[in-house]
Amino acid sequence: MTIERRRLGQTDLMVSSCCLGTMTWGQQNTEAEGHAQMDYALEHGVDFWDTAEMYSIPPKAETQGSTERIIGTWFQKTGKRQEVILASKIAGLSKMLWTRDADISWTRHTKDQVDEAVMKSLKRLQTDYIDLYQLHWPDRPAPLFGEKMDAKAYAYPYEPFEEILAHLETHVKAGRIRHIGVSNETPYGVMRFIAESNARDLPRMASIQNAYNLVNRTFEDGGLGEVCTREQVSLLAYSPLGQGYLTGKYRNGARPEGSRKVLFERLQRYESPQALRAIESYLVLADEHGIDPAKLAIKFCDTRDFMGSTIIGATSMEQLKICIDAFDLKWSEELETQINELHAEQPSPCP
Repeated sequence: MTIERRRLGQTDLMVSSCCLGTMTWGQQNTEAEGHAQMDYALEHGVDFWDTAEMYSIPPKAETQGSTERIIGTWFQKTGKRQEVILASKIAGLSKMLWTRDADISWTRHTKDQVDEAVMKSLKRLQTDYIDLYQLHWPDRPAPLFGEKMDAKAYAYPYEPFEEILAHLETHVKAGRIRHIGVSNETPYGVMRFIAESNARDLPRMASIQNAYNLVNRTFEDGGLGEVCTREQVSLLAYSPLGQGYLTGKYRNGARPEGSRKVLFERLQRYESPQALRAIESYLVLADEHGIDPAKLAIKFCDTRDFMGSTIIGATSMEQLKICIDAFDLKWSEELETQINELHAEQPSPCP
């Protein structure tokens, strides 16, 4: 097993090319199962882990923060905090008001809310610093998750980019945060943050965590690929398996017991006729090459020139082992050509 190490943005931080996603811990996974996944990942060279204040998923008041707490108890039990590069996130503009103690109308990236979120995450994680602190989604309305934006939405007031950076800088200077990043962001947002960092000598965004997979390549097709490559902002790709669809588990209408589809009915992004046709084409390709489709989908992400780290997630140890083993898959020019041909026929049906 060889997991590469790659530089995170322009920082001196080297992270594993495989990142352990954790969002199921606290609902689909117990604390013991989360601890077992962390043990296995670290033993196999995966020392870059990602969480968020709103996890576990789906978000709700009863389980908010549960994933960070599970990571925190593992740190306390093992004493291995220094062996892990830990990423977490603060919620953006939303109505998840249960994340805050104060009487608020929206979750935002204001100074008070950033301060509260950072300190709460540190307490749950049982650590005094977070290696990478990310804005989970913007403080402003933005065209995310394939949504179409009404021009009126752009008039909605939001926290200025330079002020958000200044709020984060307070925690960077105090040593509570080492580096910062964005998530679910647009080319406009990335460039505005970088411009303000350069102009005002404020902390610089090191990474962007956006969805990227065989049926959603909007990162490379929609401008973010160029922005992040030229500005040295590392992509941390989430959902490389298309929320499980690219594993084949839902093939031909299957509904596996305990799956997110059955439990939560939140996967409509991958269920349009064009999406299902595209997904099936990649499953057929994997069959033709005798490759586990999950490994094909993950290794595709790993082999992109702009990839910083690919975030995997699993609810069973069997799934986790397959995901980590995917990084050993040998990539070929034939696979590259065939995948690009399929993409040209049906480009990004699941943005």
